[in-house]
Amino acid sequence: MPDDMSTKPSQSHGRSSEIPALALNLIRLTIIGSCVGILSGVASAIFLLSLSAATNYRESHSNLLYLLPAAGALIGLIYSTYGKSVDAGNNLVLETVHDPNGSIPFRMAPLVLVTTVLTHLFGGSAGREGTAVQMGGALAALLRKPLRLDRKDFRIVVMSGISGGFGSVFGTPVAGTVFGLEVLTLGRMSYEAIIPCLAASVVGDIVCRALGVQHHLYVVQPIQQLSGKMWLAVILAGVACAGTAAAFSELTHSISALTKKYLKSGWARPVIGGTLIIALTLALKSRAYLGLGLPLIEQSFQQHGVPYTAFAIKILFTAITLGTGFKGGEVTPLFCIGATLGAALAHVIGVPCDLFAALCFVGVFAGAANTPVACIVMGMELFGSSLAVPLATVCIISYQLTGHRGIYLSQRVHTAKAESLTSVTGNTLREYRTREP
Repeated sequence: MPDDMSTKPSQSHGRSSEIPALALNLIRLTIIGSCVGILSGVASAIFLLSLSAATNYRESHSNLLYLLPAAGALIGLIYSTYGKSVDAGNNLVLETVHDPNGSIPFRMAPLVLVTTVLTHLFGGSAGREGTAVQMGGALAALLRKPLRLDRKDFRIVVMSGISGGFGSVFGTPVAGTVFGLEVLTLGRMSYEAIIPCLAASVVGDIVCRALGVQHHLYVVQPIQQLSGKMWLAVILAGVACAGTAAAFSELTHSISALTKKYLKSGWARPVIGGTLIIALTLALKSRAYLGLGLPLIEQSFQQHGVPYTAFAIKILFTAITLGTGFKGGEVTPLFCIGATLGAALAHVIGVPCDLFAALCFVGVFAGAANTPVACIVMGMELFGSSLAVPLATVCIISYQLTGHRGIYLSQRVHTAKAESLTSVTGNTLREYRTREP
């Protein structure tokens, strides 16, 4: 009896002290995440407004495309001179989260902002997520000393920078939250950062919108129930997204490896890449594949809006641009690739064009980034919750069948995608890729 009596007060005392501890931790992490969100939102707004101005200027001055090789040489020289320590881009941000002893130099933020705008100004096919994530990570890292963060807290702050950058640049704060938790490791969510990631993503989105950024809205007709034919089409779309995501990732990495092997000068690689982009544009007699590809995305939601081969052409333009050293992200081009793929499938199968453009919009990204949950949430934020089941089906199939490949080679594998492939567990995608026969 005495033993029982002695244990009960201590347990009661532990429960009574739990609520204040949880509340204080919630407040502390919310404040930290909100600070990161303010920085991320301001940076994303500056970037998006600059990107819009650069795109509009390029479209009204078509001859700027012919200066793309010169812009590439300038970008290469800038990074060779000032940016060697941050040239890894998104992968450096992920590596810093995995190893908090590392650091993200502040120079990453202005360098990637300026060089991404240059890429778009002269017609490179690139995105914006990479730039937002890098700026968010670099700015978040600035808080380490003022807030006296230990290694664990620094890791969490960088993760919230990823969420803040992603959520604010796309206007999808919930997807941004999940992306920061999911992108680091295949098969594992990092819930220790869920509070600051949510705060950073929501505050970043609010700040970005308050500074005048407007995000595009896509209209998709809601569905009540999928027929047997539609279910088969949805499954086929998931398989097609997986193949497309794997093709994009492998082509981009292969071009990067090949050009680095044979062209040692950092400025020479984008010169070759820029020249190839000009040649392809002239051969196709179309400028639709330059830049983000937003007009192609909009056309994909309309019946008979884009050519059947548009997704393959956009893969080639983007892989050359990024693989040869131009700066920018992969995600918006992946949205374009996915939407045009979905439109092509819809035309062939005879299903609603807007629905399959929406499904593949996020499905290709889910496979390429290995972030199926974030992409499901993003799809619901962008297109409505009525599409939850087909969105989940396409994203999960794409994630599974893409295998241990992806656009972020510093991702680590916590849980292999098949029991027979457990040897990959604990490795990065880069390590798996280099040893794969």
